[in-house]
Amino acid sequence: MRRPFFFFAILYPLLMLSAADRSRLTVVLVGARNPTNIGAAARAMHDFGFSDLRIANEFAPPLEAAQLEATKSAVSAQHILSSARRFDTLLEAIADCTFVAGTTAIGERELTQPILPLQQAAPLIGSALQAGAPCPDSGTWDEAAQISAEPQPRVALLFGSEKTGLTNDHLSHCSLLTTIPLFAPEQERHLSMNLGQSVAVCLYELTRAGFEGARDIPALHEASATEQDRELLTQLLLEVMQSTGYTRRYPHNAAAPFVRRLVQQLGRTHREAMTWMGILRQALWRETGER
Repeated sequence: MRRPFFFFAILYPLLMLSAADRSRLTVVLVGARNPTNIGAAARAMHDFGFSDLRIANEFAPPLEAAQLEATKSAVSAQHILSSARRFDTLLEAIADCTFVAGTTAIGERELTQPILPLQQAAPLIGSALQAGAPCPDSGTWDEAAQISAEPQPRVALLFGSEKTGLTNDHLSHCSLLTTIPLFAPEQERHLSMNLGQSVAVCLYELTRAGFEGARDIPALHEASATEQDRELLTQLLLEVMQSTGYTRRYPHNAAAPFVRRLVQQLGRTHREAMTWMGILRQALWRETGER
């Protein structure tokens, strides 16, 4: 007996996609109307290392306009727009793809296929991108591994138009459906996300495991404050309290043990302690004329 489809999405880990894997992902914008959104999608693709953009639209003007204004909406991604291909129908756009994933905001439509939140769908899409990976709708992973796989799989990730999203007919071409979980206020009936933003969120989730050759974020190493640093800061703060009359007005807040505990929060590093001492010396000089 086959296990439920979602079972594998929970167990299968997020994969790091190589440059070759990412080159096999095709982003398909179905019926996109707004050139700015097309440009934003291209920019998101560039930022996350993808390059194959296809437009399924019988009308050429949206893509042509996006290509003309590429320097505005597709910063650094003009090459993706210039190489983007337009197809009259969705079937033509995905004819060479071995696996098709569709995105939907669900809304009030009646779904006839299982749908996964993006966090669970991303590992499955990633596995479909890798040569010889089992398809997630083929039963158990052991069973799927025995099925002959395309040596160079191509995966299509579909996004619908700004107005209607993907239709049920579009979704019927998909091996997998996914949605981006959105906050749902009670008064909202039709939750959706901007097309360019949707592309960016989906591609981020696919690449969240990282990139080959990526450099680690450098750690900030600073010398910790010594107890001597903190004591000097404590005495200086007590002196400022005394000279400004704070000690007289709020004696309970000016007790040395309390101020010393306060300094623990002010000077965690040597540089922080030195900075606070400089500020307090300036305040003391303004108050007493003595440095």
